[in-house]
Amino acid sequence: MSLRIKTIDFKSDNAGIQFVESLHHAGFAILYNHPLDYNLINSVYDEWEIFFNSDAKHSYTFNPDTQDGYFPYRCENAKGYSTKDLKEFYHLYEWGRYPENISRKAIFLYHELMGIGQELLEWIDVYSPEKVKSEFSIPVSEMSENSTMNLMRIIHYPPLDSDITDDEIRAGAHGVINLITVLPAASQSGLQLQTPSGEWMDVTCDPKWLIINSGDMLNECSRGYYPSTIHRVINPKGELAKLSRYTMPVFIHPRNEVILSEKYTAKSFLDERLIEIGLK
Repeated sequence: MSLRIKTIDFKSDNAGIQFVESLHHAGFAILYNHPLDYNLINSVYDEWEIFFNSDAKHSYTFNPDTQDGYFPYRCENAKGYSTKDLKEFYHLYEWGRYPENISRKAIFLYHELMGIGQELLEWIDVYSPEKVKSEFSIPVSEMSENSTMNLMRIIHYPPLDSDITDDEIRAGAHGVINLITVLPAASQSGLQLQTPSGEWMDVTCDPKWLIINSGDMLNECSRGYYPSTIHRVINPKGELAKLSRYTMPVFIHPRNEVILSEKYTAKSFLDERLIEIGLK
């Protein structure tokens, strides 16, 4: 059984309805005809390729308390797994440290993606069923306003070493923590989603499209109406294994004090998960 992921014209009259339907049924949606500049995405990838291939990155090693900065190769594992992912990444917060030798293009792109994400949250507020909306402590579009936890994660999956084991992959099976993720197309394929029957399906995405997925926090505050679909990034084969893969999801987070459910605030939920994935 495959997931029913809709490919949606961002500017169409019924885009919001289609988006909410796709997020409900699949936990994912794909947007095209959006206002994001494809050339800007490639330019940011090029700049951060230089950063990840330099020793300067170690000057920005992350702070475990604030979570901003550079996270070294093989430092993170998916929830429920001990094997570390084959990736390194940088947590870019508006308030956080920023590499001196990188232009501000990534910050500009972050704001562009956040703007799109805010509109998508408003679609969720408008088009969710009344019963689902009644579960939200406040409208979801207000949960992330002025949040210091909104985050761009710039990820580098290096070329594969010859000594990796069979259970090591670029990103182990996981759901994301936040409300929604706004993801420009990666520089290389590899993303897979798990279907309800447990099978894995490839996600193909035009370079000019955006992938959106709902996270664990939206699943929590909607009482399961919006699934946090498990996904992973598999290892390429052949010549592609010699190439790096870059991606830069923007994770839209509620403010720490936002109530997700009777069990969790956004902060307590995040702290629990950071411990589970080895980052705290």
